[in-house]
Amino acid sequence: MARNLAITAVDGYTGFTIADYILQNDSFRKKIGTLTGLTLAPNSPHAKELAKQGVKIVTHKPGRLKEMVALLESTGADTICLIPPAHEEKFGITEELIEATKKANVPNVCFISTAGCDLADPNRQPVLREFVELETLVMAAKGDPGTSTGHSPVIIRPGFYAENLLLYKTQIQEEHSIPLPIGENHKFAPMALKDLANVAAHVLTGPLLCAGKELAEAASQALETEIQFENISEREAKKVLTEQSSLNPAELRYLLEYYALVREGKTNYISTTAFHDVTGQHPLEPPEFFKGIKNELLAASTPPSKKRKTNGH
Repeated sequence: MARNLAITAVDGYTGFTIADYILQNDSFRKKIGTLTGLTLAPNSPHAKELAKQGVKIVTHKPGRLKEMVALLESTGADTICLIPPAHEEKFGITEELIEATKKANVPNVCFISTAGCDLADPNRQPVLREFVELETLVMAAKGDPGTSTGHSPVIIRPGFYAENLLLYKTQIQEEHSIPLPIGENHKFAPMALKDLANVAAHVLTGPLLCAGKELAEAASQALETEIQFENISEREAKKVLTEQSSLNPAELRYLLEYYALVREGKTNYISTTAFHDVTGQHPLEPPEFFKGIKNELLAASTPPSKKRKTNGH
């Protein structure tokens, strides 16, 4: 069944790339009924480009929660990709978008966060730490009986975008150096923005994560007989597994603890390290990324752009 998808912040690099990736890939595009792009800047080049490709572009006006709810409802979206915009009031705007999503009862939610946010110090890396608070707001919908939103939310934590290295194009060309304040021995894993788009596309055109009923539906189709999901207590689960399996106590405890994590909404995260598990492909490694931008790096030197491509999206 085709999904009606809404993507926020399509005027930014992240939102635009995800939307464009879905549109350019037939296997994803055929799974989408309608595609709506929400933006703070409808006249931006990215928004205009998506409009040419058939995306319905709508203006998102912060500070008007009721209007935002009505706007989401009017799109008919059953799936939303929430991307914090590159804006100085990012936290408040995103907080409002999350609340509007709940009130509009959009069932499938994918939130684009950032890797390392859970390790960020609130005093030293306050911008990164804000993503943890926003993740909490997204996950809180799981326990809210007043909404059908977030029964199986997905949070993707992308890492450092390799495209950020283009900010140092002048130094690479003229000084043959990449100046980064990361220390001599510390490593990190740059990822191409299109790899994030690939992961997000798999999630948004899913279902990738399976709730109990979805597992039962899949089993029903495969076995050609009706299979129903039954939610049981941990005590009963232990009894069933003990009676009909040869699991040792450690294996049994592992399964029961994992089920507990699912109940608590703590298995809804995808990091860039899970790229292969999600897509069946390997992410673009830095050497391949640089090969892809070789021509751009060899082009005539131009002043560095003032508009940074960061995980502020």
